[in-house]
Parts: sequence; structure tokens; C-alpha cells
Amino acid sequence: MSEAEQGPEIDADDSEGGDELYEHHRIVVDRGQELLRIDKFLLHRLGNTSRNKVQEAIRAEAVQVNGRVVKPNYRIKPLDTITVTLPEPPRTGKVLPEPMDLDIPYEDDDLLIVNKPAGIVVHPAFGHWEGTLVNGLAHHLANLPTGRNGEVRPGLVHRIDKDTSGLLVIGKTEFAMTHLSLQFFHHTIRRRYLALVWGTPKEAKGAVRGHIGRSVRDRKVQAVYPGGEQGKAAVTHYEVLRSYGPVTLISCVLETGRTHQIRAHMQYLGHPLFNDATYGGNRIRTGPNTASYRAFVENTFQLLPRQALHAQSLGFVQPATGQELLFEAELPADFAAALAKWEAYAAQQQPNAY
Repeated sequence: MSEAEQGPEIDADDSEGGDELYEHHRIVVDRGQELLRIDKFLLHRLGNTSRNKVQEAIRAEAVQVNGRVVKPNYRIKPLDTITVTLPEPPRTGKVLPEPMDLDIPYEDDDLLIVNKPAGIVVHPAFGHWEGTLVNGLAHHLANLPTGRNGEVRPGLVHRIDKDTSGLLVIGKTEFAMTHLSLQFFHHTIRRRYLALVWGTPKEAKGAVRGHIGRSVRDRKVQAVYPGGEQGKAAVTHYEVLRSYGPVTLISCVLETGRTHQIRAHMQYLGHPLFNDATYGGNRIRTGPNTASYRAFVENTFQLLPRQALHAQSLGFVQPATGQELLFEAELPADFAAALAKWEAYAAQQQPNAY
């Protein structure tokens, strides 16, 4: 699940400008790559950016294919060479510390726990070099461990999505990072999420088993491959906590930790997360076909303008002491407000209406 990388020193070249262009990325397209719009291709390959930012870079002629400027709808071909050049020098893996109001419910000499709000990117990458959780951690801590592979992930041993709220553990030493990473690798970390999903699973308890990997149709999303033909093995255990009729509150315990695991697995099960735009949960999936109900759901979408997913609890062994630690985070205000709306809705309905 993830290696933590690079230290928090300020890049001295960060503020320099001038007329010179610097190559940030050079990508040689695989021989077996299917024809695909370059903006979609770069969105997947560069990560942690938006399609709009990629398109802006293409229109600004910062992206070239085989030495020539292209348009956003250019379809890449096998063995194309794509370069991205920008006026500022590329980042060297050093993180700019930024003051940030971090919610840290626990900290010791080896690690700390962060309760991440929704809307915050966890670590810097193309398009998100500043304002990330790691920038805030670099300000909070003078020397985060650098990890390996040269990526900008100081202290991180796992991640949660930008629009998912909840708990993360951060290693403050190389030993702690390695120890925690091994716990993730051996699936001994205890992680429990709360999710609001469309519909109600047929079984009150169950497990979703199916490899998860990039979708061949849309590289921005993860697909489930139940036969294991692609991706990596993934297991999500779920339990129904409360049904509100059209939607259901469930808990999810991760046995593995794949990208978008809960979101992809619940969509595969036929119950996408409420207001998950990436996996089809941002439209009405169940409930009466009435104007009042549609208005109610739209209002609830506005209260919770993201996927309804919260990393509620996190348990592991403290690397230095061997002590079992367990932390829990209350639902954030937006999630709690949405649940209150559905609670009121359910109270108004007749029994067995769904």
C-alpha cells in the first residue's frame, strides 16, 4: 500500500522564473496502447490532476507529441513520445511546508494520527504541488522520513481519496514507516469505514471479492474483475447498519487496500456510494418517482457534495512499544447532516414501503 517518500525541505528553485522551458515529463507510449485522447491518457498517467488542467496545458502548447504541438482531442498511438514542458523547473521531491490547521487526535515520537477532512489531497503530485496534507505535515514536523522510490510521500504509509474523510496514520521515523507498511502488507491493520449506499444489499453481512484494476474503458476509474483476469486481489467485508429505504448506511472493513476499493466494490455489488460522481452514485438510483423526492435528494446532495465515505476507525500495533492502538473519528458535519435528512425521511414513510 504505499511507500512514504521524500523529505520536507523547501525547493530553492521553486520561485524562479524566466524564459527557459523545463521538461517535467517524457512518456513513451506502450506498443500495445489503444487509440486514446491525449487528455484522457495524461489524466491517468500523471495522477492527482484534473482533465481541465491537462487540457489547459495542451492548449498552452506545454504538451508535445513527437516534437509537435497537438490538440486535446489528439489520439495517441503506440510508441508516441509525449513531453510536458513548463516555465518552472520540475519539483525535486522536496515539499514546501505550509501552515495548516491539522486535526491530530494522537501523536507520539514514532507516529501521528490525522483526521483528514474531505476536499484535501493527501500528497503532492502534478497539478497539486501545494495545499496538500503532506505540505501541512511538513510544516508540523521538521523532518519526515523520506522512504524510497523518490516520490513525494513523506511519512505516508497509506492514503484515502481527496473527497473521503477520516483517519490516516503517518510515520515519523524510517523504522515506524517500515513497521507500519509491513502491517498494511500483511493485512493486520484494522480499518473500518462508514458508507452510505444506494439501495439495500440482499445480505445484511457479506464480503465482496474481486480483483480491482484500472478500467479498460475509462482509465480514471477502477473496475472489478471477479475472475481475476486483471488487477489485484481485493476483499471488502460489509455490514448493514441502518436502512433508510432508498439508501443504506453500511460499515466496511478492508482486508486489502486497493485504489477506490470500497467505491468500486459497492458499485459492482449494485449499490454505489451516495453522491459518488465517479461511480454513478450522483444520480437517483432508488426511491419514488416524484418531484418532492427528487428535490429532497438534490438537497441532500448539496449537504454532502462528495461520496458518502468516511474512514471511521484505524487500529494497528505501535511500532516501538508493541501496544495495540485503536482510534475512531466522528462523522464530519456534512455526512452527519445527510444522515439526519435520511433519518427524518425514513421516519415519515410507512413500514414496508420499500
